[in-house]
Amino acid sequence: MSVIRSAALRGFRATVAELGGDAEALADAAGLPRAALDTDDLLVPAQAVGRVLETAARERDCPDLGLRVAARQDPGVLGPLALAARHSETVRDALECTSRYLFVHASFLQLSLGADPYGARGVTAVRYGSSAEAMHSPQGTDLGLGLLHRALVSLVGGRYGLRTVELTHRPAAPAHAYEEFFGVPVRTDRPGTLLRIPTSTLARPLHGDARVRQVALAFLDTQLPRGGAAWTPRVRGVLAQLLGTAAPEIEAVARVLDLHPRTLQRRLAAEGTTYGAVLDETRRGAALRWLTTTDVPVSQIAGLVGLSEASALTRCARRWWGVPPREVRRRGPAAS
Repeated sequence: MSVIRSAALRGFRATVAELGGDAEALADAAGLPRAALDTDDLLVPAQAVGRVLETAARERDCPDLGLRVAARQDPGVLGPLALAARHSETVRDALECTSRYLFVHASFLQLSLGADPYGARGVTAVRYGSSAEAMHSPQGTDLGLGLLHRALVSLVGGRYGLRTVELTHRPAAPAHAYEEFFGVPVRTDRPGTLLRIPTSTLARPLHGDARVRQVALAFLDTQLPRGGAAWTPRVRGVLAQLLGTAAPEIEAVARVLDLHPRTLQRRLAAEGTTYGAVLDETRRGAALRWLTTTDVPVSQIAGLVGLSEASALTRCARRWWGVPPREVRRRGPAAS
């Protein structure tokens, strides 16, 4: 089961109260312990967090609920990870640290740096996403991406040169709500969820305390599974970038991770999984997002998740959910 620290809900109670709702009743209905609304370190089911966010947005008629909760949060919700990031040498170091240890906060989330999807020189894509449908929730995506934006603002002490925001889903809230929050154009129905920032921002020094960072990293290292492997989330992160742009073969992933394919296979086996299983899980999550949060034709989604033809997507959908892709789209998030 995919889990997330209850710190992800910090600000949810106050936001719901401001809207005239009952956060505890919403938590009960979603299967969340009420304590998750007021404490940071409970590990709670990611799907339950997604449910409570979506239900609150619907019942309180607040389509930008995720952004409103994000506005009440600060990087401190990430606990020791926030400390390690804040005391990194540069913004790049902080983001790479967050990428490596994000699983401590949420077992299914990934963060990575990559080339700009539009090929603009001097622009880097900060990609944010989920490895599966663990918390299949547009509100949850808005909340996580909003927190990432606020964390970058906090790191550099102000604007960091954000160019555009790219979303895979089509938000229920009007575009101006997103553009007021991020301060830049927001594009929807895109292949990935990301922030486009100047590559020069990554080199900005943070003047952190190396001793504080060392202590924070020492703690985070104790959370790494099996002596520090954590290869499964790394593979998921690479696959999330490859799907739809390159063949998701193990050789390609191993090359990105600077490993021999057989070495990567052995490390995944030590974590109780296989490359095929991780690929299938990542592909399933991507397919569900495309089907239920966008209007992209089903005929195009097969290619976007790395399948050769639409019939292959139909076979996979029947195996994953027991119904064809169009029925998954009709059911919406309930299909998961």
